[in-house]
Amino acid sequence: MQTDMKAFIESRKDDYIRDLEILVNIDSSSDNMAGIEAVAQFLGRRLAAIGFSVHLEKLGERGVPCLQASNRSTEQPFDIMFLGHMDTVFPTGEVEKRPFAADGDRATGPGVCDMKAGLLVALQVLEALHHDGVLDQLSIGVCFNGDEEAGSASSRSWIEAHARNSQRVFVFEPCRPGHRFVLQRKGGGGYLITARGTSAHAGVEPEKGVNAAVEIAHQTIAIQRFNDQAGEGASAHVTVIRGGEKTNIIPDEARASVDVRVARKSDMAPVEAFFQSLPAHTHVPGVTLTVSGGVDRPPMEADDRTLVLWRLIQAQASNLGLKIASISTGGCSDGNYTSAQGAPTIDGMGPVGANAHRHDEYVELGSIVPQIQLIATVCRAIAQEKA
Repeated sequence: MQTDMKAFIESRKDDYIRDLEILVNIDSSSDNMAGIEAVAQFLGRRLAAIGFSVHLEKLGERGVPCLQASNRSTEQPFDIMFLGHMDTVFPTGEVEKRPFAADGDRATGPGVCDMKAGLLVALQVLEALHHDGVLDQLSIGVCFNGDEEAGSASSRSWIEAHARNSQRVFVFEPCRPGHRFVLQRKGGGGYLITARGTSAHAGVEPEKGVNAAVEIAHQTIAIQRFNDQAGEGASAHVTVIRGGEKTNIIPDEARASVDVRVARKSDMAPVEAFFQSLPAHTHVPGVTLTVSGGVDRPPMEADDRTLVLWRLIQAQASNLGLKIASISTGGCSDGNYTSAQGAPTIDGMGPVGANAHRHDEYVELGSIVPQIQLIATVCRAIAQEKA
């Protein structure tokens, strides 16, 4: 990294923390459109100031605010797509209860690591590249959506379309403690299994009933056996069971919700086949079984092109004297969608943080400058490869 850009990045840490306080103190839960839009407006103004063409789009029936920005025509492929989300899991009013705070090397507050700190890393990387003149040598697309924590239902096709127009994708979810990036994520989905039988008085004439709860119990065992046999490639866990209304009535309906994860695209078909086979394998005579749902988020897999990109990141980290590592995780992000479109995707590009979705969520302030420096040097290297 040239001394000038390194010094520029180091000089802006206090600015970063001030901006982080502003963003964290905006309530922007997935159902708070005004809050999400306020985050988008803050980021959009800064991107416009360094020459990006900025568009605030309202997607889906709910009009979810999504920010798209680019420094080149979107008709040409992006060298890099910067991907992040502006919504949090915390309800409106959470900021008033526990606003942004910085104590020693940690910053806390609603959504501080998941992922407002990551949005600001992306922004400061681009501002540093602009300051150094490198931005002129790259085509970068920015996609910040407003419904990731709600499953990205409104923005998924928007993300996928931009991913198909990108050579590589950086996802600014938090880097894991120990400076560990995410190269692989399991895909996920869920099933709802509904058993229907016949109600009857549990004390007077139980023999006239068909117990839906008993059927769900059998199906739960069957799913656990599948889970035991599937190995590391797939997992299926019954997480919620509901059935019956009163203690003296044989339940005529019961339901089980199942969380499903798959490590590879090739694992999806066996999972689908197993769950679709369940209605033909009931255990309680007279019961009927229906299955709905599926694997709706594909896995993020590290293919050969992804590994080439990762080796570039490793090399630049080594030049900076930064020790990094990679992990695979069972959690999903929008990187699952971009990877499935064939774009090499590296996740965990935000600062180091942990405890997402919890009240003790935090960001390591000491990781901010190294992370911005690393990503900026990687972008510079990509620009040099093009030259």
